[in-house]
Amino acid sequence: MPSHRLLKLEIDDLEIIGYSVAGEETVIAIPQLDVCFDIGKAPDQLIPINNVLLSHGHIDHSAGLAYYLSHRQFCGIAQGTVFLPEHLIEPFQSILDSWAKIDGSRIPANLIGVKPGDEYMIKPNLAVKVFPTKHCRGSVGFTVIEKRKKIKPEYANLNGPEIVSLKKQGIAIDNPVEIPIVSYLGDTQYVDFSKLDYVANSKILIAECTFFDTDHDERAAAGKHMHIDQLADLLGNMNNQHVIIVHLTQRTSISDVKKLIKSSLPADICKKITILMDTNKKSPQQ
Repeated sequence: MPSHRLLKLEIDDLEIIGYSVAGEETVIAIPQLDVCFDIGKAPDQLIPINNVLLSHGHIDHSAGLAYYLSHRQFCGIAQGTVFLPEHLIEPFQSILDSWAKIDGSRIPANLIGVKPGDEYMIKPNLAVKVFPTKHCRGSVGFTVIEKRKKIKPEYANLNGPEIVSLKKQGIAIDNPVEIPIVSYLGDTQYVDFSKLDYVANSKILIAECTFFDTDHDERAAAGKHMHIDQLADLLGNMNNQHVIIVHLTQRTSISDVKKLIKSSLPADICKKITILMDTNKKSPQQ
């Protein structure tokens, strides 16, 4: 029986699975891309995913890391890969070592320390790019990018043998193309992410907006979280087709959140928005 009741979204051929409530747990996975953004309390359903992209070390985002890695071993799955801010390598390795002593067996792990600007291939055609956020020391966001090759226009009408002949001559007949699929901001205060082309043009943007009430702006600033007053600025210059809002506070109901989004944002932006924890899964505009 599943350990968590995760919420699900379907966007074209991608399934977004997760749970995200501020201070409680955040874990969001896209199985088709083999990535899990943060790990929360490590839901059993997500153990088979090979790549965990950890935005920061706060416990509601990372508590299940040891269980995720240990349970993969228990299930006979190869060690998982965890991309995490580089300063967290030592403390998390210490946690794994401590659990290994308690459990009586080593916990296999591939911990990769990352910093803004890094890029890693997780599949032959998929890369993960790291960018900075403003939440806590070393916090980062991630963009998953599909890498393709597109034939140059001057060679588009050639037949197969002609293309093979050019390749044998060492002539480059195509150009690399990068398609940003999804960007995950993690926890962050407002940043003009439109300046990062791969974030601004990601098909899907997973963005936190924790606070919505008018008197919660100081709470947002103190915790370096987003407030709805900043959401219009964030999304106004972005080109994302879909925006998934996560990390809502429990102080505001989903129905009130939807009303506030509708009254605060332009209709064209509202149509793009889905709230992960909304069981009714309609955009605030609908």
